[in-house]
Amino acid sequence: MINILHGLGLRFLALGHHTPFMHIGMAHNYRNSSQAVQAVRDAGYEISLGLMPKSVGPLTFVFTGTGNVSKGAQEMFSALPCEFVEPHELKEVSRSGDLRKVYGTVLSRHHHLVRKRDGQYDPVDYDKHPENYISRFHIDIAPYTTCLINGIYWEQNSPRLLSRQDTQKLLVPVKSAAGAMDGCPELPHRLLAICDISADTGGSIEFMTECTTIDNPFCMYDADQHITHDSVEGSGILMCSIDNLPAQLPIEATEYFGDMLFPYIEEMLLSEGSEPLEKQNYSPVVRNAVIASNGTLTPKYQYIQKLRESREQAESLKMSVEKRVLLLGSGYVSGPVLEYLTRDSNIDITIVSVMKEQLEQLTKKYRNVTPVHMDVLKHEEKLSSLVKKHDLVISLLPYSAHPFVAKKCIDNKVNLVTASYLTPAMKELQESVEAAGITVISEMGLDPGLDHMLAMECIDKAKEVGATVISYTSFCGGLPAPEHSDNPLRYKFSWSPQGVLLNTVQSATYLKDGEIINIPPGGALLDSVTPMDFFPGLNLEGFPNRDSTKYAEPYGIQTARTLLRGTLRYKGYSRAMGGFVKLGLINPDPYPLLSSTAPPLTWKELMCKLVGIKSPAEHHVLKEAVFSKLEKDKSQLEAVEWLGLLGDELVPAADSIVGALAKHMEMKLPFGTGERDMIVMRSEIGLRHPSGHLEDKFIDLVVYGDNKGHSAMAKTVGYPTAIAAKMVLDGEITAKGMVIPLTKNVYGPILERVRAEGIMYSTRSIIKQ
Repeated sequence: MINILHGLGLRFLALGHHTPFMHIGMAHNYRNSSQAVQAVRDAGYEISLGLMPKSVGPLTFVFTGTGNVSKGAQEMFSALPCEFVEPHELKEVSRSGDLRKVYGTVLSRHHHLVRKRDGQYDPVDYDKHPENYISRFHIDIAPYTTCLINGIYWEQNSPRLLSRQDTQKLLVPVKSAAGAMDGCPELPHRLLAICDISADTGGSIEFMTECTTIDNPFCMYDADQHITHDSVEGSGILMCSIDNLPAQLPIEATEYFGDMLFPYIEEMLLSEGSEPLEKQNYSPVVRNAVIASNGTLTPKYQYIQKLRESREQAESLKMSVEKRVLLLGSGYVSGPVLEYLTRDSNIDITIVSVMKEQLEQLTKKYRNVTPVHMDVLKHEEKLSSLVKKHDLVISLLPYSAHPFVAKKCIDNKVNLVTASYLTPAMKELQESVEAAGITVISEMGLDPGLDHMLAMECIDKAKEVGATVISYTSFCGGLPAPEHSDNPLRYKFSWSPQGVLLNTVQSATYLKDGEIINIPPGGALLDSVTPMDFFPGLNLEGFPNRDSTKYAEPYGIQTARTLLRGTLRYKGYSRAMGGFVKLGLINPDPYPLLSSTAPPLTWKELMCKLVGIKSPAEHHVLKEAVFSKLEKDKSQLEAVEWLGLLGDELVPAADSIVGALAKHMEMKLPFGTGERDMIVMRSEIGLRHPSGHLEDKFIDLVVYGDNKGHSAMAKTVGYPTAIAAKMVLDGEITAKGMVIPLTKNVYGPILERVRAEGIMYSTRSIIKQ
């Protein structure tokens, strides 16, 4: 009780309120309980003088349990100027109670437990059939509770006092009894703290899954994100659940327990342990303290065996439920996905790919992985059969394949996760996805993915304080580390080469100062390049990425006059890529001359066809024709020559010219042994506060690849994808239909968990008058 009063003082201070509880320290700061009681009385004296801020309203404390720990907490509480009321009176005193005192209530079963069928409470029936009852604590008591001191013993099949879902409803903003006051922020919600003195993890408080410690006595539980963090700041409920409380007053606890035990020492020493309990001449105190005799639990403690069996059964059921995941694709991103998911031994993964060597490497490295060597686009029936046998599909295939895969998931009612954009072709399946009752998650990688999550975290926090978003820009790029950008493109591939190339000829739309800017497809995007100097040492450039304006509504920032999402590259990249566009190399149209059944073709022969000269041609003739096609741009010609596109090397077989160029670049521009890639993301959000002042928020994400591990791109795409998949498997994401990570219950846990994987980001602000 002393600890949670100290914690309340810290929590109130974090929320902008200085209270008398700040004068109370942690229990171990006092030499004995008398000193601690005096500190509580001193705080109580200030409360009785009316020094409790009016902005916090009357404070209410609810005690559960009838054991010694609950009674001890009530005894300490009585050192405050307090009044105990009946549970049904909480609502009234929480609104209009006297601020010169605090209010307490002691909760019994009949106050919150009701039978499901008739809403009544029968103690005899409850003891026999607790599963037929529910708790109305979250409806009748918790909405009017400031601090819960929980001492309930919880058994399997009995209703919990509070679940995560209950708590989500309780963490909605409420108006304080006193109303808003100048200079005093309102409390975010009524229920501010829980002191679980039962220390029963996963018990009557469902989300109390780990005890706190004397060194770190408090944590915050955010029910929306279903995460805890070691702090007294931020969103959520303050939690305290130390399980070795006597150690905080060690001398007094030792003396007390010793004095209580000493009269029975001789009796216990003279007993004969081999004799049955019935034949022992124990006093009632010792007899009631014997838990086991001759290898058997005594009648009073036989409930322990039932409790153990029920928990073992629940754990067994949990462990026996194997989850099956179908992973399509074995490229750069698959490593982190497999590494994360295979940490759970109950997840079996089938990985499908056309790359046999990659399959073999991955199945050797990760457990519970079954390889299938197959081109899913050419074996429709086999893919459908595989989908049917799994609980979830993760598609790491090119985005153009996702609608094909999604249709198989719809037919077989299997959930799907992808890292790619929610394209128009995917959106067309919205009604079918909803009708099938499945979850299809898209945009769960880096960009799109983490960029959405970081934006929404900032935007949601801004809205909580009444700010309006007036601008949003975000640029992201996967790059080689500066020391490895040693080629004309200043680029190397850490993800789909074809996707990189096609992005340069996409159309783009964005909003700038209230005006919509449209960039047509075909390469005009590369003429819209802007120098990016937020990290001057990196010499970056950026260009718009797809349609930025479509995010105004899902982000909830229709007030923004500037809305731009873009791609980052090193300076010189766009110019080099512009040369490939001029030559017709970024062409996705079918090109039969490059099919696997056509005669082999060299790059020199292909280039002759593209620039319109007869093949074979002398090298200098072809070079001059290409130079002319490039409008005499020497740096673009250098890039073409460096890649060997004027030589006699064979063009890889492909369906299109851009497909062939992608395969060629993948061979020419790989990351060598010991070379690292990097991810750079910068988001800038302009805010206008109710006071009229302006604020610029900057969010920076910089991640480097590991020399002997995963690339930065693989980590920042793979881990969010895997985390989202695990959340679907575990029932944390239950929404049906098309889902992208724009809601707090989705982005919150993912951002928390990617930080645990080493993906760190920073934020800073500049306030303007």
